[in-house]
Amino acid sequence: MRKNNWKKYAVGLVSASALLLAACGGGSGSDTATSGSEGSKKDGELNIAVDAGYVDYVNEIKGDFEKEHDVKIKITERDMFEQLEALPLDGPAGSAPDIMMSAYDRIGPLGQQGHIAEVTLGNEDQYDDTDKAQVTIDGKIYGEPAVIETLVLYYNKDLIEKAPETFKEVEALAKDEKYNFEGEAGKNTGFLAKWTDFYFSYGLVAGYGGYVFGEDGTDPSDVGLNNKGAVEAITYATDWFQNVWPQGMLDITSSDAFITDQFLAGKVAAFIGGPWQAQALQEAEVNYGVATIPTLNNGEEYQAFGGGKGWVVSNYSKNKEVSQAWLDYVTTTENQNKFYDATNEIPANQESRKYATEKDDELTTAVIEQYKEAQPMPNIPEMAEVWAGAENLMFDAASGNKTPKESADESVKMISESIEQKYTKE
Repeated sequence: MRKNNWKKYAVGLVSASALLLAACGGGSGSDTATSGSEGSKKDGELNIAVDAGYVDYVNEIKGDFEKEHDVKIKITERDMFEQLEALPLDGPAGSAPDIMMSAYDRIGPLGQQGHIAEVTLGNEDQYDDTDKAQVTIDGKIYGEPAVIETLVLYYNKDLIEKAPETFKEVEALAKDEKYNFEGEAGKNTGFLAKWTDFYFSYGLVAGYGGYVFGEDGTDPSDVGLNNKGAVEAITYATDWFQNVWPQGMLDITSSDAFITDQFLAGKVAAFIGGPWQAQALQEAEVNYGVATIPTLNNGEEYQAFGGGKGWVVSNYSKNKEVSQAWLDYVTTTENQNKFYDATNEIPANQESRKYATEKDDELTTAVIEQYKEAQPMPNIPEMAEVWAGAENLMFDAASGNKTPKESADESVKMISESIEQKYTKE
């Protein structure tokens, strides 16, 4: 899931929860869920809400499940984030689906707030510790992993024979005159990365020893984005912004388009991007390749956020038992294989990842390999404050407004103060 969508949803969730508490007096437990949804669903019907791109897949596999469980599946086509934003209000009103998908970093807050139900992992042996961490909070499981996603490196096969494997090789690209940027003397676009965006820059920060929260992302009182390693990473990125990249890379709102335009124009050898960007490159018929992100100069790997989506059950559902059965069914190796074939999204199921890798698709292989170095995005509610507080983590230093240390300290101060104000109990 793209970072800006996560951030948008986090704000929506807070607003919706506030409205729900005002309307219902604050309760979000199972008693409220049962009474609020009573009589809202037809007997023998299971309502599943999915994005438009998953409708055909659910239709393909639902038949056997319906027969086995004597239930009729009703599919609701709705954007995932819209559905998650609506759940706190739709649930008590009896109009929420039984099952939906959720970005991993939203599962924790939804579970803590009582909007999605605790579940079990029916295919537990197919998940590693990272997969399990994505759907777990406070020792409880609130979803079954379905999709994995992380950043990768795209490169132009017409410009370089193979992807750079180290950042020393990346730096060499930036010294190649054929990538000099017209109109800005001394600037180069051989390699580009949207490091003003925290979602993209975190892998660099983490690779140098920075971190979001302590205790594997569960301790919001310990924010590690201004430690020695984090400052070193910001200093390294600042050198790129000030001495290598054109001014367009500092424009937070348009740098995405700048990178894409330059790559399509054959002015970029390699850039860091997300799996969702592949379609545009395919449509533009660029001869591109996909690889893992190069090793950093300190010998560590680029540790980007590992994200994706999982299947979850509404805590307002009266069909939790059969909903649990669907989660177990849809995440089997057979059905995750079908999911990959239908969507080309990387399945969380470990056996299905092997199946996907055997398809010899560069994007698939790169995501799976890079995900091994990825860090699960913290799924506690306090993560919402990080997106806002870290917006200028790189920008203030890159633009020369602050030193790397000042920029890091200011971001951490903003994050910590916001967490204290919003989450500290009296």
